Amino acid sequence: MKNETSSDTSILEAEVRKVVEEGHDIQENIRKLTLNIIRSRSFDIQSLQQTATAVLRGAQAGVQHELQKTSAQTHIARDHLKQAVTGLDVALAQFAEAAKLAVEEAASRAQKYSNEDLKLARADLASLEAMFLGTLQSAASATKDAAGDILRDLTAHTRTHGSAVGAQMKETLAVFTHQLGATGRAQVGVGMHLAKNTSDLLRQIAAGVLTGLADHVRPGHSKGPGGVSEDQGK
Repeated sequence: MKNETSSDTSILEAEVRKVVEEGHDIQENIRKLTLNIIRSRSFDIQSLQQTATAVLRGAQAGVQHELQKTSAQTHIARDHLKQAVTGLDVALAQFAEAAKLAVEEAASRAQKYSNEDLKLARADLASLEAMFLGTLQSAASATKDAAGDILRDLTAHTRTHGSAVGAQMKETLAVFTHQLGATGRAQVGVGMHLAKNTSDLLRQIAAGVLTGLADHVRPGHSKGPGGVSEDQGK
């Protein structure tokens, strides 16, 4: 499994590099690539961090050619790198939206999950924005070239103005908190048979991405790094 994950990550990095080098619909293509790899894996924060790292590495590699040219081309590289980071941010926001929808759908069907299951999933989701910002910072610090400078600027702007995933997490965590309260009241004396639903919850979160539930977060209306909407950034 570890080798498969490593292979998937290498492929993702190469695909992101190609998208950035070609320079067409970078933001949307990065969003799709990120969601594709997320839905192919089980949900855990470490896996998401590996995905985010691969996206940022690929994006950095993709702008190197432009950075070696004139100042005008450097401006293009900055725009391409910003689009790639925004695509990653929006994909993570859509994943968070999928998690919210999965829990809401389960509740509407009177499916029950144990408080422990919900707490574990909520804890991982709660760290999603911090993971995004930390990975962005690490990518910026890993290199001293112009791409690193651009990523440092994007990190600073995102910390100041917020991210798409951070905005979405407020909604998602509110739903989880509400469901934790409802589940706690409903489960008095229910017993351990609910434990079997742990994997069901995680699968439903992934399925939310797979089936398109996450498309409720429309890319054109999400904020990317720096708090700028994607439409404005084009």
